[in-house]
Amino acid sequence: MEKTLRQMIQVQNLSRSFGALQAVRGISFEVAEGEVFGLLGPNGAGKSTTIKMLVTLLAPHGGSIMVNGFDACRQKAEVRKSIGIIFQDPSLDDRLTAVENLYFHARLYHIPRESIQERIDHALEVMGLEDRAGSLVQTFSGGMKRRLEIARGILHTPKILFLDEPTLGLDPQTRHLLWKHLKQLQELEKLTIVLTTNYIEEAEICQRIAVLDFGRIIALDTPNALKHRLGSELIILETDDNARAAELIQDRLKIEAEVRSRELVIAAADGAGIMRELFGLLGGSIRKVDIHGPTLEDVFIDLTGRTMRDEKASRVERMRRAAKMRRRI
Repeated sequence: MEKTLRQMIQVQNLSRSFGALQAVRGISFEVAEGEVFGLLGPNGAGKSTTIKMLVTLLAPHGGSIMVNGFDACRQKAEVRKSIGIIFQDPSLDDRLTAVENLYFHARLYHIPRESIQERIDHALEVMGLEDRAGSLVQTFSGGMKRRLEIARGILHTPKILFLDEPTLGLDPQTRHLLWKHLKQLQELEKLTIVLTTNYIEEAEICQRIAVLDFGRIIALDTPNALKHRLGSELIILETDDNARAAELIQDRLKIEAEVRSRELVIAAADGAGIMRELFGLLGGSIRKVDIHGPTLEDVFIDLTGRTMRDEKASRVERMRRAAKMRRRI
């Protein structure tokens, strides 16, 4: 019989307002033990407010939160012992060494003195910083500081690690290295990880994703299931006469097509099948064709009508831009 995983986080009808602004509007979700769970959404969607309530820094105005079996409103001390937190803003002391930062944290969490050095050595090794243990933090790069913050966050052996946009402002290479260490950490420590991010590619590592928009969860599923739900592919064509081709596609195939610059863009449920019809209809007038499967960015646009960067545009236009970006990579 398959073992039922323990629910490390249980959220029911959670809400929070700031004056007239409803930042979080009655959201509910659960996170299982060992799961990597993502909160995905643009700035202002309610991600950070949700995290702050989960880690007891903000009191909810409605609903309930259980973290590691403890009530986040009534058992704050127990919740805080159960979690590690890495916030968006840096919180290290640049004037101290890596070891000194970790030692200070260990004392705050009342880690037994006889265990402190062993825990510090382990945390630095896991995050690949053992050779910089005695270096001043002010000499660290942005990526190294983030890794040290994560080492500090796991020092007291938490059950759950909260990462609130942990790679914000880092370059792609540094983000990749950081996530390499995080995935190794998650496997080694059997951690439950709750992640918020503005980067679509980071959301792909999550086992499940809750998509937030204007304080509400508008979708919750695995990355693959979310993409499968969209079920469409993006077809990009160049023809001898895109305007005329768009008219023919609309009239004969009853499919929406948009002319953008020198391209004709079609969102289709069955790309291969539509391609056969397009070649039968347009024949030799087709100069160039490209086709892509849906991405999480496409899913987000389909659900919200906006990109992760909070811009407004048509779904097809955003899919076209995403496809162009993929062709450059």
